[in-house]
Amino acid sequence: MPEGDTVWRTATRLDEALAGKPIVESDLRWPEISTADLTGRSTLEVVSRGKHLLHRIEGGLTLHSHLRMEGQWRIEATPTLKAGWRANPGLRALVAAADWTALGLRLGMLDLVPTSREGELVGHLGPDVLGPDWDPARAADNLLGSGDVIGSALLDQRNLAGVGTMWCAETLFLERVPPWTPVAELGRERVEAVVDRAHRLIDRGRANVVQSSTGSYRSDETHYVHARSGRPCRRCGATVRVAMIGRPPQDRTMFYCPGCQGGVGPTDDGRPQRPLGSGSRSARGSRPAR
Repeated sequence: MPEGDTVWRTATRLDEALAGKPIVESDLRWPEISTADLTGRSTLEVVSRGKHLLHRIEGGLTLHSHLRMEGQWRIEATPTLKAGWRANPGLRALVAAADWTALGLRLGMLDLVPTSREGELVGHLGPDVLGPDWDPARAADNLLGSGDVIGSALLDQRNLAGVGTMWCAETLFLERVPPWTPVAELGRERVEAVVDRAHRLIDRGRANVVQSSTGSYRSDETHYVHARSGRPCRRCGATVRVAMIGRPPQDRTMFYCPGCQGGVGPTDDGRPQRPLGSGSRSARGSRPAR
């Protein structure tokens, strides 16, 4: 699932292509809003809120979307837009200005609501790591009051919005925090350090298409633990592992180093794990990354 920095870049591209321009064509292929026609209205702005996209339109409307696992928004030149895009079975939304067209493909959510009611869709989110409402103290308060383990609490968008499995794993590795540690046991100082690290990583990540926590943008050198199960830790040499974290069905994959992060996690059965993509199955108690 795209993380907050990826969604921020998507919003920025959409805003640059459409803001201030009249919509000349719209096609919303989603139940309940498929008959809506946005033509003649102008795009006011497109902004991100955590992992959500808010496309604000003249007349008090907001087109809300969420990419989920496989969604994306593409920008194509309107004058040369190929007919095949309109026939694409994955197309869920088309919003065109005279020069650029936004194509929403395989979107996980799509809503058209009054702008005044955006809160019904995103009001539950915690402070946005990349938003004007970013408040590290409030994020730390939310984590400390969650009653959860730190890995799950960081992924809960109600605590802070924009952290996904990749930045969660990289943050906890860099801070040497075991993902399954109850937040309350960490204490405020360590939780604040985790929040600060996550913010710095994601804030830096929005400037680059390739997301890197290591500082290297070379292939296979961008991450410390994420998607590196079965391979040696870059810091201590122990084998990086992956296991599930959280309560089903909301559980997620967590990559971590048992050497740097307090040993094998409680949901990890400790069986040998080969590198992802090697054709082997993950250890029992773990599932491939979603």
